[in-house]
Amino acid sequence: QVQVVESGGGLVQAGGSLRLSCLASGRTFTYAMGWFRQAPGKDREFVASITSDGGRTFYADSVVGRFTISRDNAKNTVYLQMNSLKPEDTADYYCAAHVSGNSWSLERNYDYWGQGTQVIVSS
Repeated sequence: QVQVVESGGGLVQAGGSLRLSCLASGRTFTYAMGWFRQAPGKDREFVASITSDGGRTFYADSVVGRFTISRDNAKNTVYLQMNSLKPEDTADYYCAAHVSGNSWSLERNYDYWGQGTQVIVSS
């Protein structure tokens, strides 16, 4: 059974940091992996992605220079290090596998979504 489980969310003050983790089971982890987020009342949006070997990373413009995606294939885990957090980063963060298509940012190119982890950034 394929499972993706996110963790590491919480409440943090603006300017602070959090590190999210995404543990993926089975063949899920042979894929490139991505992080998305969904703020209250908004559509889910792309945050970052990383190729299966970790050699390339891609970021949404809104997080460039603040967030870093990485992966440890030995642990089947993808990380999202979030620094200099802003109140507008408040959202539920989701991890998923990039299963098709050339675009790294399109939600429809991803499958095996986790349940998400909530991040709240206070001002």
